[in-house]
Amino acid sequence: MKILLVEDSKPIRRENETALHNAGYEVICAVDGESAVRFAQDQKPDLILLDMILPKMSGPEVLRHLKSDPLTAEIPVVVLSSLSEKNREKLLEEGAEEYLEKNALMPGRGINLLPQALENVICRINRKRGVAFSNIPLHE
Repeated sequence: MKILLVEDSKPIRRENETALHNAGYEVICAVDGESAVRFAQDQKPDLILLDMILPKMSGPEVLRHLKSDPLTAEIPVVVLSSLSEKNREKLLEEGAEEYLEKNALMPGRGINLLPQALENVICRINRKRGVAFSNIPLHE
């Protein structure tokens, strides 16, 4: 499964990229909103993890752009935000599959719960699409 990770913070991007790689995902990274849209169109990832506060184009703008473009409209987008859940409903209405708070995913140094959180989200997306089994990497 190919994931586009959109995150401008280098330490957070590195930590999430490492955790996802270790869980068996292929990861592409974008550091700003414009490159996120371009990579989504060119690379056709299976899932997009989108930060909200980004240079060049904000996360909500990226989400709206992705959902309005026929090339990227079907790609599930999971919002990763350091903001509280106050924007959750609005972003879900605009097409995000899920809203995850970064603080809950990285509760302490060296702890990254993103791969486990994604397993649940991906299973839910696949059920919605009528896919019986997903190609989520299995933890051994």
